[in-house]
Amino acid sequence: MLKILIPTLMLIPTIWLSRPKWLWPTSLAHSFLIALMSFTWLPNLSETSWHSMNPLMATDPISTPLLVLSCWLLPLMILASQNHAITEPNNRQRTYITLLTSLQFFLILAFSATELIMFYIMFEATLIPTLMIITRWGNQTERLNAGTYFLFYTLAGSLPLLIALFSMEKSFGTMSLLTLPYLSPTLSNSHMTTLWWMACLLAFLVKMPLYGVHLWLPKAHVEAPIAGSMVLAAVLLKLGGYGMMRIMVSLEPLTKELAYPFIILAVWGIIMTGSICLRQTDLKSLIAYSSVSHMGLVAGGILIQTQWGFTGALILMIAHGLTSSALFCLANSNYERTHSRTMILARGLQTILPLMAAWWLISSLANLALPPLPNLMGELTIIVSLFNWSWWTIIFTGAGTLITAGYSLYMFLMTQRGPLTPHILALEPSHTREHLLIALHLIPLLMLITKPELIWGWTA
Repeated sequence: MLKILIPTLMLIPTIWLSRPKWLWPTSLAHSFLIALMSFTWLPNLSETSWHSMNPLMATDPISTPLLVLSCWLLPLMILASQNHAITEPNNRQRTYITLLTSLQFFLILAFSATELIMFYIMFEATLIPTLMIITRWGNQTERLNAGTYFLFYTLAGSLPLLIALFSMEKSFGTMSLLTLPYLSPTLSNSHMTTLWWMACLLAFLVKMPLYGVHLWLPKAHVEAPIAGSMVLAAVLLKLGGYGMMRIMVSLEPLTKELAYPFIILAVWGIIMTGSICLRQTDLKSLIAYSSVSHMGLVAGGILIQTQWGFTGALILMIAHGLTSSALFCLANSNYERTHSRTMILARGLQTILPLMAAWWLISSLANLALPPLPNLMGELTIIVSLFNWSWWTIIFTGAGTLITAGYSLYMFLMTQRGPLTPHILALEPSHTREHLLIALHLIPLLMLITKPELIWGWTA
């Protein structure tokens, strides 16, 4: 664990001590080396499924893919932010990269924590750098409003979790994830038990976000700079799913009845947010709402508590992380050229930037879960496990899949096809940096087709 954590920490003095002209190349090379070193976590072959253990941290098949994704994303965020941050004063550039690095540090500690209280502290700590990135480097005037939404939704959801964790500590005597699966709750009063169950899951459902408590997400995405959008879509939403997977094990006997309303909300949310996507005019807003739709499937898969559901949720979280992040990068490259996120004002770009249009096509097809991509594998596994739980769900998941295909193709056609708008007279050509950035998102996604057991979780 320390061979990743210490280099991540040492990246901070590197950022502040390197010369101005070497700032971006140095931090990029350093973070890329950390990302490559994180691959050593992947062949996880221990008998107990826990691996790389020390007193506070360990990895297992559920946290490993998410840890590698977090490490892989830092160089990509640095690569994506270079163009819009390079005009700022030197100290602000250094602060910006330092915030991204601290975010990775907190995420590694959150995903590898073996104690629930440590996980909770790191879960909350990720809030601070994200909030600073959104409110200071956001593009629009609404960014303070978006930061307030993000802060209060997350805090209001996670305070009950803290109280629930303390009550768990009192009744179990331990918070260790290694021993919790083998203990059963001993709370007597049924109303208290229901409230306790709700408190345990609420923070994660808000973070995912579940349909109904999702209003902070589109705001935060639309106002955040590119690195903020990438880390929100790719990793921070996954913290919710990961937390649910971890805490579900100790809520075992209660979930059977209490999960109904949440599964209904999640499945209904797939259709509702998909329908909202169909009438979006703002490109970043469309991608943000599509994230809510995909996370609805993940929440449903986790809440029914079968191995297939868990596996599908983990696969979809990783696949969605890479796809969604790539789409935000593409939306950002469009925005940097046309200075507008309104799709109708920046259409027909395929005629000018044909290679970008190829990236758009692959990302849109990945978003609508084209076979044989991991997105389809995750969605199918969840849909099958939901169907096994109740055959009514096939109506909603089926309709959700159709709507997803609809808005993904609509997004591609609106931005790339058709005649070029008359007001676009000259555009900057696409840079090697941008092609490298999208390739580093989509190549891992395509390579996972050949070795999906890396992200299967416990079923592997």
